[in-house]
Amino acid sequence: MIPRVVPALLVQDGALVKTTRFADPRYVGDPINAVRIFNDKEADELVLLDIAATRSGRDPDEAMINEVASEAFMPVAYGGGVRDVQTATRLIQLGVEKVIVNSAAVDAPDRVEEIARHLGSSTLVVSIDAKRRDDGAFEVVTRGGTHETGLDVRGHARRVVGLGAGEILLTAVDRDGTRQGYDIDLVRSVSTLVDVPVIACGGAGSLADLEAVVRIGGAAAAAAGSLFVFHGRHLAVLITYPSYEERERLFRRDD
Repeated sequence: MIPRVVPALLVQDGALVKTTRFADPRYVGDPINAVRIFNDKEADELVLLDIAATRSGRDPDEAMINEVASEAFMPVAYGGGVRDVQTATRLIQLGVEKVIVNSAAVDAPDRVEEIARHLGSSTLVVSIDAKRRDDGAFEVVTRGGTHETGLDVRGHARRVVGLGAGEILLTAVDRDGTRQGYDIDLVRSVSTLVDVPVIACGGAGSLADLEAVVRIGGAAAAAAGSLFVFHGRHLAVLITYPSYEERERLFRRDD
């Protein structure tokens, strides 16, 4: 089975947006329309992140999530404002396959354990947003990259896996939206440490980047935003996704 290739869609106030280094969100369309296009292109899975929910202290937009889950033919993982097992349970009932926890895994790690215990590790993804410090080490940041936690990424990853996280969504803040390639060092530092799948995110600019983060970085899956919603030098909005044949050639060559 070839590695998963995962569109990562960001929403803010009901609109589909794309950020650069977690800032300057640019409107790129309607999330439901994007989901329909990814349906047609037979995407492996979909990550949907509400980038304003936690920062604004509000609950997930259940109406929007229900619409996305009802429309999507592929599994959907949702994150944004997931703070407790009650919220996570409602999201699963709405039709998402996985819930993504980020800030709560730092602020109240016991809730990660509670969600895993009630819903199962297979439904729980912990999202880790990582920023490279001046000394080269990677620090966990939360609340859309605005809050420095002082936590080492590797230590945090090990801890949340111990609490029951079934997957880690690992995003390099400094690469987000740049299309300069994944931070392979970051991905490899976590993928070689934990025994759960690591979904790499942040920086994909070509299909070759997807291959590199899997082959060299050890990621189990490659997620991307800009690569699948922008096209050409002028970043025109055009939703794309590689065919199964393209992905098979990409990941199986030289096997």
